[in-house]
Amino acid sequence: MVNDAQVLSSPKLVVRDDDVDSRTNVTCSGILWTCGLKEICLAALWLPLGALIFCYVTASIFQADDIHETHCRVYNVVPSISAITGISPQRYVWRICVAFHLGPRLLIGSLYYNYHMERTRHIIDEKVRDLATKLGDACYWLNLIELLALTGVTYVSNRENYFVHEKIFIVFMIVALLHMLCRAKVGSIGNDAVEPVRTNKSVWTLFFIAIAATIGLIIFFLKHRLLCHPLAFTWFSVCEYILATANMAFHALIVQDLPMHQLQVISSSPTHRKIN
Repeated sequence: MVNDAQVLSSPKLVVRDDDVDSRTNVTCSGILWTCGLKEICLAALWLPLGALIFCYVTASIFQADDIHETHCRVYNVVPSISAITGISPQRYVWRICVAFHLGPRLLIGSLYYNYHMERTRHIIDEKVRDLATKLGDACYWLNLIELLALTGVTYVSNRENYFVHEKIFIVFMIVALLHMLCRAKVGSIGNDAVEPVRTNKSVWTLFFIAIAATIGLIIFFLKHRLLCHPLAFTWFSVCEYILATANMAFHALIVQDLPMHQLQVISSSPTHRKIN
């Protein structure tokens, strides 16, 4: 991963072994493929977002009765994400898009970790630096757990195993909120010594939106589950979509933090020369 401001060159690597009768020169002969980090992030964002839109539209048109059915048998207008992604064939589109979404998300998580560690090294105060390091580590592991929870809630649908699906979804919500909070905190630490993270205000805004959506989601879920209020599940679904949108926007903010970074694939061609 390099920055556009860096000078790109073709390094030459020499591998030597005095115990063998040959010497191998590995020469990087050129750049095979280059892609901006912005394009990777947008692709990672549009995969689940596009799949979600597809599932919502097609399910609402062709399978309205299935997605609006609830255990209370009350009037419902907006289906939940689990409902539109748990029916066939929408579940397969959703699972494929999430599968392709995971690779770029792992790359982005590792890159953001390095970004925070580089920023943390310039903090002078030792206690503040240690706190920033711990928060950066927490962001990395929370991102990994969030991805695992997203995988679980995707591939274990509510129709196949509601109990497991519900528990994984709760884990996903909690970890996603903690990830946002840690990112917001680490971005606001050490601003007297290093440049503030440019998207930190946006992270805080998305965090509070996600908190409000989570509170609404819990309230309307209880109203639906315990009291069977009409339209309670509709408002639960609205809060769920707001939470999902805030989460996607949160992960897309790296485009603003690292706008000049690129991913490159460089070819290396080994040559063997015999030693006399």
